[in-house]
Amino acid sequence: MDTATLAPVLTKPGPYATVFVDVSQDTESGRHEHETRVRDACHELAAQGAPSQVVERLQQRLDEQPGRAAPVSRLVVGTPDEIVYDELATTRQEQPVASWDPLPDLAAWAAHRDADVRFVLALVDHTGGQVSLWDSDVPVPTEEITAGGDLQYVHQVPVGGWASIEVQRTSENAWRRNAEEVVAEVERLVRQHRPSMILLAGDPASCGIARRELDALPAEVVPLPTGQRHADGGDDALHQAIREALFQDVVGRRTALAERLRDGLGRGEGVATGVRDVADALVQGRVETLLFDPARLGEHELDPAQHPGLAFGAANIVGPVRADEALIAGAVLTEAAVVPLPSAALGGAPVAALLRWA
Repeated sequence: MDTATLAPVLTKPGPYATVFVDVSQDTESGRHEHETRVRDACHELAAQGAPSQVVERLQQRLDEQPGRAAPVSRLVVGTPDEIVYDELATTRQEQPVASWDPLPDLAAWAAHRDADVRFVLALVDHTGGQVSLWDSDVPVPTEEITAGGDLQYVHQVPVGGWASIEVQRTSENAWRRNAEEVVAEVERLVRQHRPSMILLAGDPASCGIARRELDALPAEVVPLPTGQRHADGGDDALHQAIREALFQDVVGRRTALAERLRDGLGRGEGVATGVRDVADALVQGRVETLLFDPARLGEHELDPAQHPGLAFGAANIVGPVRADEALIAGAVLTEAAVVPLPSAALGGAPVAALLRWA
């Protein structure tokens, strides 16, 4: 996960109330279930010592309609003075988070958001194409454009004699122009938004034209096995192909990180493992990517007094704190990425780090 969006949270002094809870309302008793989940989370905050005004402020925010179809969960982080973070996620948060701590409790959110992929979907055929920018955690495109539209002889109607050669040549030129317009829109979105993937689908001939140009862009081009444009947009096969491509992207990225860690451990350089060593690497600003096991790291504590210089922003920390909260805060403030991995992939440790330099 790119942690840049979380940095403003730590510019506000704590303590911090953190709630990450399912706010879906897609059943007959959905509204009641929503209210119950929110009420239980807020009761937990109060039990941990959060002031009543903080609890009431978060409850009011969580009671609001999410304005998004289920499944949907909501992360809200508040301080004694204000709400400092409020975001929706397309997921059902089966294990609610409710914490009143010296630092925000962001491990579950980071684990979820790391699976989010920004991508461009390009559907191209002889008549042009549709190009859209997506965040896989949002059920609608951020931006959508129809490109191309040169319809002259696009179907290559077979006629006899020399005229057929000219019709074919004209048709192929039209296909090429339409594909090039799709490519131009994809290039614009890649420059402006830096997606990690371009999913390409549609007519094979038009996709072939587009693919030759798209391969030069700084985003992986993934051809999909289906994707002809449909007026009703109801292509279940396309949706399934997109889900599979996104899943493979996340798995591939995490596998590559685990292999980097294993190689570094084998060489004895470029990595750190364990709470203490990772904390020291954060103090030195050496952590490129923090790798953590969400189920295990929260069981450990970290005493900032043993790691002078460990950054917590505006948070006032006295005494030991949860290790997951401390290390994720340190990663946010040093612009390190945060990625969840099981401890088995971390050499048995609850946390590890890939370093910017040895």
